[in-house]
Amino acid sequence: MKLAGKVAVVTGSGQGLGRAYALYLAKEGASVGIVDLNGEKAEQVAGEIRATGGRAIAVRCDITREEETLRMAQAVLAEFGRIDVLINNAALFSTLQIGPFMELKLPEWNAVLAVQLNGMFLCTQAVIPIMEKQGGGKIINITSGTIFTGKVGYVHYLTSKAGVVGFTRALAKELGPSNITVNTLSPGAVVTEVQRETVSEERWQFIIKSQALRRKGTTDDLAKVAVFLASPESDWITGQMINVDGGMSLY
Repeated sequence: MKLAGKVAVVTGSGQGLGRAYALYLAKEGASVGIVDLNGEKAEQVAGEIRATGGRAIAVRCDITREEETLRMAQAVLAEFGRIDVLINNAALFSTLQIGPFMELKLPEWNAVLAVQLNGMFLCTQAVIPIMEKQGGGKIINITSGTIFTGKVGYVHYLTSKAGVVGFTRALAKELGPSNITVNTLSPGAVVTEVQRETVSEERWQFIIKSQALRRKGTTDDLAKVAVFLASPESDWITGQMINVDGGMSLY
């Protein structure tokens, strides 16, 4: 088990890719803090992990509020005694209203950046002192392959996800002396249990034909890379972005 004895925090892990990351980390031996705005969904995922003999705690948290992110980090620390891995996954996407840039209103722009960037900032600040005290850690920030291709109607989403890359690179340089690695995982189109009305089967076929590998991506495709970045196997990698999209974007 690549992560035996490790403790991971995964934000936005009540469903979708976040849930997949959490389940896979637990499968590899990590104790996992399931962090989500929806406390009921977080508890369901934590229950899935415990049902298979793993260790997990559910923490309801609004990551846009500093006091809640600090409380979240302390709750995981109190339960498991350390925090080795943070996956900054929480994001607004499937529920976003899409449309022309000139119809985008400031409150919605701010809401997306509040979760995708401010939430990442606050969760990272909450765990860094813990990681520094124990001698190191791993931070994995989730961006999106759409920052390479562009996507009409999603200017707020793409702007926030492009910001994740700069955040990662700056922190990697700063936290390297503390033995904390900071990397970015860039997912392509992936099938999860969350239904997306904007992606029809016709759209899926277009996506598949645009990839070098002609099949739909799965949650396992992404989760395996997350485990690699969380494990000792990636100890000499920091400030990098791994693009996992079947060859849609050759970065």
